Amino acid sequence: QLHLVESGGGLVQPGGSLRLSCTAPAFTLDSYSLGWFRQAPGKEREGVACISKDRGTYYADSVKGRFTISRDNAKNTVYLQMDSLIPEDTATYYCNAVLGGFTYWGQGTQVTVSP
Repeated sequence: QLHLVESGGGLVQPGGSLRLSCTAPAFTLDSYSLGWFRQAPGKEREGVACISKDRGTYYADSVKGRFTISRDNAKNTVYLQMDSLIPEDTATYYCNAVLGGFTYWGQGTQVTVSP
């Protein structure tokens, strides 16, 4: 069972930045498509960004130009750089890995954007 571990969440003021990280301590993520999703209280989980094994990227319209997804295969880690944060970005952020029809999730890290 692939186990994903997220880190980097926290409390930040509007306009600030955070970088989320996600790694798999016992698995190699090189061949996986990796992504970040988020879920705010009372809302459905939504896709934020994803990156293929070939480093093609996709972003939700709501984060384009503000968030950047990247992967470092040498460190077995995927990152989400979040800049110009707004209160609407407040949510629990989940890392996701997909390969061969199998999908794995991390347990989430909380991001709160508030004055």
